[in-house]
Amino acid sequence: MIWRRLAVIAVAASAGVSVTAGTSSAAVKDAASMTVIGVPFGSAGQKPGQPETVSSPGPQATATSGVPRRLIVPDVLAVIRTGMPGADIAKIRKLSGVRSVLTVSGGAIKIAGKPANVLGVAPQQFRSWTPPSAAGDEAVWRALAHGELVTTTAAKRRLRLTSGGSYPVIAASRLRLPFGGPAELGISGVDAVVGNAVAARLGLVKNLGVLINAPADKLASLVSQVRAVTGPRGQVVSLQPTVTVKIGKLPVATAVPSGRPTTYLALYQESAARYCPGLSWTVLAAIGAVESGNGANDGPSSAGALGPMQFLPSTWKTWGIDGFGDTGTPNVMNPFDAVPSAAVYLCAAGAAQGGSALYNAIFAYNHADWYVNEVLAIAKEYAQSGAG
Repeated sequence: MIWRRLAVIAVAASAGVSVTAGTSSAAVKDAASMTVIGVPFGSAGQKPGQPETVSSPGPQATATSGVPRRLIVPDVLAVIRTGMPGADIAKIRKLSGVRSVLTVSGGAIKIAGKPANVLGVAPQQFRSWTPPSAAGDEAVWRALAHGELVTTTAAKRRLRLTSGGSYPVIAASRLRLPFGGPAELGISGVDAVVGNAVAARLGLVKNLGVLINAPADKLASLVSQVRAVTGPRGQVVSLQPTVTVKIGKLPVATAVPSGRPTTYLALYQESAARYCPGLSWTVLAAIGAVESGNGANDGPSSAGALGPMQFLPSTWKTWGIDGFGDTGTPNVMNPFDAVPSAAVYLCAAGAAQGGSALYNAIFAYNHADWYVNEVLAIAKEYAQSGAG
């Protein structure tokens, strides 16, 4: 699936809460409204047959602040130093499993006399492809919009840049650019970004490469397919690291109550017990909090994801089920279908086995290591809260 954590970020931003990847504790509790999962469905203003929605300025804040509602995982970066032909870009877009492609300009340049790799981007498009700590930082995007240079934190140290200073930048032409500050760009080998207007003035290579998102595909297969398109001229880099993690014990609900759940808490607990025995309900709860704020923001996302568990239509077509005795066509917007379907999807990926299998199953749900770590961090918060 797609990077979709900004349901949480948007709420946090509206409340003045700083939320970064891997953060849980009070910031996530405020942003994700952990206590709301125990509130009964059917509160005032709720649509008939739908669970409670959280009253929050988050979506409105998103529209005015420019924060993307959903983020996209850059799985692969493909580069041709002389520029990627349009025909190659079109072929990459059509590859099996590819969901999103972002074209970037760029090149090897010098900043303050030292070598660096830079991308030229349309800021609001690129923002959706950055990690949440960067996507939620308004100062970064104001800087790019104003023609300033933004680097990674590591590059800032290496280049000895100071926020507020200006520095010579040499590419095909020479400019002196204000330094707008650091951001975690999340793209291996890229030191800095500038807006497209500055990129054109510097003479960066247009269509140097593409960022590719393909959450349903295996990375090795994707890299191989992209290399077949670009040929020997291209450099293809996997942007997703392989990690080994230790996952502590999370509570598992074994009893399956009869009747229809009346709260999100009960819905998560009963869905895990019924549809994926061995899966901790806290994982479903964490995904529901990250994806939609427990039904507060059902989409559609910019990629078309829908419902409280944010399924893409193609994924829903395969995994959507009727839950809790419902009949008819499974409804992605109905939490009594969506949450059980998420449990089934995770179970098929091995989530009930725990450990690395659980990690990989969450990774399959949303193709990003930061996402898995965040879901697990929130799951542990739920476990420690004694909710069930």
